[in-house]
Amino acid sequence: MGEEDPAYYVLKEDTPPCIFGSIEKQRWSYACAKQLIERLIYAEGAENGLDFSIVRPFNWIGPRMDFIPGIDGPSEGVPRVLACFSNNLLRREPLKLVDGGQSQRTFVYIKDAIDAVLLMIENPHRANGHIFNVGNPNNEVTVRQLAEVMTKVYTKVSGEPALESPTIDVSSKEFYSEGYDDSDKRIPDMTLINRQLGWNPKTSLWDLLESTLTYQHRTYAEA
Repeated sequence: MGEEDPAYYVLKEDTPPCIFGSIEKQRWSYACAKQLIERLIYAEGAENGLDFSIVRPFNWIGPRMDFIPGIDGPSEGVPRVLACFSNNLLRREPLKLVDGGQSQRTFVYIKDAIDAVLLMIENPHRANGHIFNVGNPNNEVTVRQLAEVMTKVYTKVSGEPALESPTIDVSSKEFYSEGYDDSDKRIPDMTLINRQLGWNPKTSLWDLLESTLTYQHRTYAEA
């Protein structure tokens, strides 16, 4: 199945492709663990009547997400992409693009995501027994595009000019070590959550980044 086939990257709750890398790429243990817990929960529901709803979050981002290395987390730590880029922006360093930043991802604002979870809690008769994607396919960008937008937003909220060379390419081996591997593109299918709960994300990529980076600049710039 080719990577341009939507069946490969548009992920439906009931028929997603099962994508794993080779054993020596240790990061796939994370995906295996998530799938295992979903299988256990679903089996408990089928066999013993457990009421459940499973949430599959697709890059929930917002203020206070993750940590800024050396400020409110370990200096040697590697947070997720938004916090990595925020750290670079706060320190006026080029944003590091792993393998050219060609991977594509979607991003959803935390307030939108929490609204989705509240709908599940408030409507158990419509949510029980279902797996829900919670993401925003309208906010799909490459990691390179995310870096470009974040640079523009941070320039606006901080009043500081962008660096002459705002990004730098690094290899995944250099950035993450030998055991890193990941899929190139993941887009959540939103059909089920829209049908069952009437939920759709509202916040654009620019708006959620403006809110997040305004908070981070106010909170961390002096530190």
